[in-house]
Amino acid sequence: MNRREALKNTAVLLGTAISATTFGVLFQSFTLPENEKNSISFSADQEKILAEFADIIIPPTKDAGGAKAAGLGSFIPMMITDCYPAKMQMAFAEGLKDMEAKSLKDFNKDFLSLTVQEREQLVGNMRTETIEKIKADKAAKRSVPYFFVLARDLTILGYYASEIGCTQSREYIAIPGRYDGATDLKSGQKSWAS
Repeated sequence: MNRREALKNTAVLLGTAISATTFGVLFQSFTLPENEKNSISFSADQEKILAEFADIIIPPTKDAGGAKAAGLGSFIPMMITDCYPAKMQMAFAEGLKDMEAKSLKDFNKDFLSLTVQEREQLVGNMRTETIEKIKADKAAKRSVPYFFVLARDLTILGYYASEIGCTQSREYIAIPGRYDGATDLKSGQKSWAS
């Protein structure tokens, strides 16, 4: 099984947690043309920003590492440059720049200098603004890629496809036996990842 197949399977398991845009990119049965691959590139600082952003979406807990520990800082840029069409790559890169500009405007600090609480506030504001943009674009019948949605989707997808997401965050059984879609979970038991 190749990486794209594994990610498709994870996306199916996550169901409605992934947006239609990301679902569409993963399920298109075409290979991204070579001239569209790597239309943009990410700096080491941008990868750190994406790791911190992802850690706001899926923070570490006492039982499992967060998105940053799962390596999402490099996973998200890799997925964007290798799997998304050039137009979406550009929209994502613009959104990342806009997030940094919003950080400077709202807090007079770059994103990496913000405290965890400031990052949470910024990401929460971005979520609210994105919801409003989506409503307005739906009313105007426009289909636009949104940085927040793409970054959130890739965070969820990458985390639950990672070793940490499968073995620490969820209950993992290497050979689960028969399928039972209505198994009762004991109090405090994690959901299944196998």
